[in-house]
Amino acid sequence: MIYLDYNASVPLRSAAKEALLKTLAFVGNPSSPHQAGRHLRSLVEEARTEILKGLGGKRLVFTSGGTEANVLALSSAKETPVIVSSIEHESVLKAVEAPYTVPVLRTGVIDLEALEKLLTSFERPGLLSVMLVNNETGVIQPMKEVARLAHAKRWKVHTDVSQAIGHLPFSCEDLDVDMMTLSSHKCGGPVGVGALILREAGHVMPLIRGGGQEYGIRGGTLAAPLIVGFAAAVNEAIGEDMSSLKKLQQKIEKALPDAIMYGKESPRTAHVACIGMPMVSSDLQLMAFDLKGIAVSAGAACSSGTMKSSHVLAAMGVSALEAGCAIRVSMGWNTQSSDIDAFIDEWNIIYGARRLKEAS
Repeated sequence: MIYLDYNASVPLRSAAKEALLKTLAFVGNPSSPHQAGRHLRSLVEEARTEILKGLGGKRLVFTSGGTEANVLALSSAKETPVIVSSIEHESVLKAVEAPYTVPVLRTGVIDLEALEKLLTSFERPGLLSVMLVNNETGVIQPMKEVARLAHAKRWKVHTDVSQAIGHLPFSCEDLDVDMMTLSSHKCGGPVGVGALILREAGHVMPLIRGGGQEYGIRGGTLAAPLIVGFAAAVNEAIGEDMSSLKKLQQKIEKALPDAIMYGKESPRTAHVACIGMPMVSSDLQLMAFDLKGIAVSAGAACSSGTMKSSHVLAAMGVSALEAGCAIRVSMGWNTQSSDIDAFIDEWNIIYGARRLKEAS
């Protein structure tokens, strides 16, 4: 199989697999006071320190994944207003009831003027959530400017950086944000673990109450093997040279002149291409690619199973008809040039068949 769906889940990195399997050999509960428990606890704390060292922040709370971390972050707003961008992951859009939404421009970049006006319209500060890299288009948001506008009004800022790790250099302090969401399997770690990084040690409202784990913010026995594998993946991802992916992204765009490349005019990460095939539905494309052993997607994995139109493209002003013809190609540490060649060949076959049918 040719795997081009890294934004859905990155293949497990060898370093993460090795760390996970090594930790699985140990028995015990990281909260237990005996030697076995203390050893696992030390591995968890080493992993916590390693991630904070690489991405900044003062406190890290381990969760079951990015979705839980997002909801945990937004729960900290309590009774204050919440603003989210219109292109956020569904876990942010649905984390609180009726959040206020700030639009994006047709380029996929947040409308800073509209954001400033919206922030000014509130009498009391709240929480703003804007993702660093969009999971469907790869468009990079100007988080430093977003944070500057928000902090000028005393708002807290949260960002989901799940699609940025390994593709952009950043830290919690560089972005000047108060909270960051991470997802292990989005950077080549094991599925089932994520984290919320806090710039300060302030308390957020717990979603899961239990035995007081994770500073009393997230109850439940810590999944030490997953956590250790997560840290190994983050460490490898942020130190990896992904510059070769830019050539692959450009190769796709050059080889498909009839395709619509969404977000192309904006700052983007190199590992994503959101591609529209004129008058050929996304579901037809996915089936055709899948029959050839090529895995791509029609957008976010959490919602692509429903085959509904992309809310991200809709927010960018793309019509429902056009958005229904878009697919996402996402690459990563194990993507080969030959994988892209196979994708391009199949794309041209699918599109050529449509044009032939149209001409007949």
